[in-house]
Amino acid sequence: MHDPERLTRMSDIRGHFASLLVLLVVALLSSGCAAVSNPVANGVPVRRLPPQFLARPRETDQPVPLSLLRQKPPEKYILEPGDVLGVWIEGVLGEQNQTPPVSLTERGRLPPAIGYPVPVREDGTISVPLVDPIKVQGMTLIEAENAIRHAYTVKKQILRPERERIIVTLLRPRTYSVLVIREDSGGLLVNQAGLIGNTKRGTGSVVDLPAYENDVLNALAQTGGLPGLDAENEIFIQRGYFKAEGDSQRLKQEMSLWADAGRKPILDLPGIHTIRIPLRLPPGVEPPFTPEDIVLRTGDIVFIRARDTEVFYTGGLLPPGEHILPRDYDLDVVEAVVRVGGPLVSGGIQGNNLTGSLLLSGLGFPSPSQLTVIRRLPTGQQIPIRVDLNRALNDPRERILVQPGDFLILQEKPTEALLRYLSFQFRFSLFGRFINAEDGQGTVTGTLP
Repeated sequence: MHDPERLTRMSDIRGHFASLLVLLVVALLSSGCAAVSNPVANGVPVRRLPPQFLARPRETDQPVPLSLLRQKPPEKYILEPGDVLGVWIEGVLGEQNQTPPVSLTERGRLPPAIGYPVPVREDGTISVPLVDPIKVQGMTLIEAENAIRHAYTVKKQILRPERERIIVTLLRPRTYSVLVIREDSGGLLVNQAGLIGNTKRGTGSVVDLPAYENDVLNALAQTGGLPGLDAENEIFIQRGYFKAEGDSQRLKQEMSLWADAGRKPILDLPGIHTIRIPLRLPPGVEPPFTPEDIVLRTGDIVFIRARDTEVFYTGGLLPPGEHILPRDYDLDVVEAVVRVGGPLVSGGIQGNNLTGSLLLSGLGFPSPSQLTVIRRLPTGQQIPIRVDLNRALNDPRERILVQPGDFLILQEKPTEALLRYLSFQFRFSLFGRFINAEDGQGTVTGTLP
């Protein structure tokens, strides 16, 4: 049989304990405890999150081979309008029994040119004395020399066959003028508040590229190399900008698009063909550009855009701020908490005071582990994602990747807040005596949460 007095005492203890819990809940609510009144606590657990809401990993992306950004060198130089030939025709374009003039080319990789300068005109012909214009477009240097010889020995019979002295060399190759706009020359800047940003000064250069070197790789090599870490890992080429018809109407449309887009650069313009060249791609993905796309022509615009949008934000028990995401590797939620200096398995140690780490009394407090990731969707809506940091340390599936625009809010769970509240409000002194071999007795004092 049960002791009635004992049952009464147990009932009183349970009643006092229930009253104490009610008082604690009321105290937490009245003090505005974020763990209880957290407006973002009802997030979707990570394990139930649909795959389309997860960020795409980029650590597995592979660099695009640089050879794809350069055109294949030709086996033979093919003449086109804009080339300048060195031509020597003894007795016609040069005196007999005299040494022909020799000129060093502007580019050291080409051999010295012999003869007088003769340009290839827009119609693909050259003009030399005493004969009609000679078509050389699409020919090699040897073929052009044979065409000149045929004009002087067969068509006009000015020179005697097999006794003529005709030399044709390349004096100056044709060039293509390309405008290169880069926003990656400013570099990263840390302001007084500790926020990292991009200075975004930018540069613009007009580059003259010789024939067969008029490609993206050579344009980058002459203007600073590949995009830096403060730039997007892709290149845009605007083609046909100065050849579109109806410039006045197109200018009005472009100004309207700029007004609607705000800070976002306009890449798709009326009458303009925009080519996107990514520098890193997922494994197995074919480059979205062709060998003809990387060949630049006069009037093309090469644009490298600064990275000014890939940031994430922190709040709650994390230091509030804006943080730039890495460009070429992934950052998961656990790494993000460590990167911004947030508490992670810290026990009773906090590092947010002015003099250094502060060790609180007692056996320590539970680390806050309720992380809510507010993710913005392409539709303009947002979804809260709930992450348990304690579980994420052991389960890689909980460590979702942070993506641009995410807002990370760290809060305590109600149980963690309750334990912390108890640790602050109640102290129990424990006195004990122990036997010492020297003095026979001693005293120890401690505190428990």
